Amino acid sequence: MANARRQKQIEAADHLRAATASMKILGSLIWEDRHKIAFLKNGTLPSPEYAPVDLETCFEHVRDARSRIENRGVVGEWLTRMAHSIETTAVMLGSRGSPQFFEQSAELYGVPTEVLIDKKTKVIDLARHMDTTLDGLDIENLVVDGYEVWLTAEEFAERLEPDLKEHFGELAPRIELTAEIPSKALAGSRRIRVNSNARFTPRDVHQLMQHEALIHVATTLNGKAQDNFSFLGRAHARVTEIQEGLAVFAEIISGAMDPRRFRRLADRVIAIQMSIDGADFKEVFDYYMERLDNPEEAFDNTRRIFRGGVISGGAPFTKDMVYLNGLLRVHNFMRTVVKLHRADLIRLLFVGKLDLEDVPALATLAAEGLIEKPKYMPPWAKDLRFLVSYMSYSGFLNQVKMPGFQAYYEEALADVPKLWDVLG
Repeated sequence: MANARRQKQIEAADHLRAATASMKILGSLIWEDRHKIAFLKNGTLPSPEYAPVDLETCFEHVRDARSRIENRGVVGEWLTRMAHSIETTAVMLGSRGSPQFFEQSAELYGVPTEVLIDKKTKVIDLARHMDTTLDGLDIENLVVDGYEVWLTAEEFAERLEPDLKEHFGELAPRIELTAEIPSKALAGSRRIRVNSNARFTPRDVHQLMQHEALIHVATTLNGKAQDNFSFLGRAHARVTEIQEGLAVFAEIISGAMDPRRFRRLADRVIAIQMSIDGADFKEVFDYYMERLDNPEEAFDNTRRIFRGGVISGGAPFTKDMVYLNGLLRVHNFMRTVVKLHRADLIRLLFVGKLDLEDVPALATLAAEGLIEKPKYMPPWAKDLRFLVSYMSYSGFLNQVKMPGFQAYYEEALADVPKLWDVLG
């Protein structure tokens, strides 16, 4: 039973949930298809106009939440951070198409050159490292001939459906085949839309399960099931970084990651930094064309960075850097809690959608019986033996000096012939 102070904080969380429900971030940044058609046909730079959004409803709920929070203790501090983030999001949406949009985006999602808590690591460094390492890699030859097969959209759905039902039972999202989506698949907690014209591989099934279903869908359902803080089932800007970082970590730890996808994530960070440094829409589009040689895909990737921002450069939407930034934060959190013998906190990440700074508050609420155990989790979180073993080993590897090993093998392998064209 919650005491009077906690009851007021529960009411505050309800207002914050209502505030997020009144805003659709990505839905507020949609471009009409005519911009893509005109750019690819004539080189006409996009000039998007954004539909009005109701921000006052959001502000009202934030004000009501703040009047109940009592900003003291870790729970009050958590709710205060949430209130500020939601309010900042509303301000950002109110400044779409202007340099101020970037200022709010940078506060919410960060920038590629921002230093992490170790005071030296930057996500732009990881992005450039992955881009350089994977550049020129003959990815096709990383898979033995005949090992990978192609699936139709129908076959993809047939393989995915039983996995969804195994993990979520009657709450499993339904699968819909459609030609009306630009990507291969779009996943939500209630439905997964699959592009009926796309081709897939078994790895795509595995990747979607690990990233979308077992992270995004699972945390949504777990959060909504919280009797006291169902706000944890809502997606909003502050939790995006850890949600996406946890999802990318899940792809890696489960063996679902692919070099092409890793490089796409790195390219997004590099392109964001290009725009911050002044590159306009056309320059970023050309950057993607060098990598993809596919005008439509290059346009779509460039649009992700400039939606809501300034087409002439200098003020992009920085959300797409959260995948790698979140990965760095989640990975180091995992290593740290294993080192501290606090692996119990790993499962706390699945009670809903949260930021790592929220862990003390949510652990406090869980200890008070106000946060329930997560029902839906990926296999690697249900059985932590592999993760704990891997993180223990990973922690030691950080002490090993890579340059010495690299120099030794670089010389030793200099005249060794390449085999089977694995590395191109």
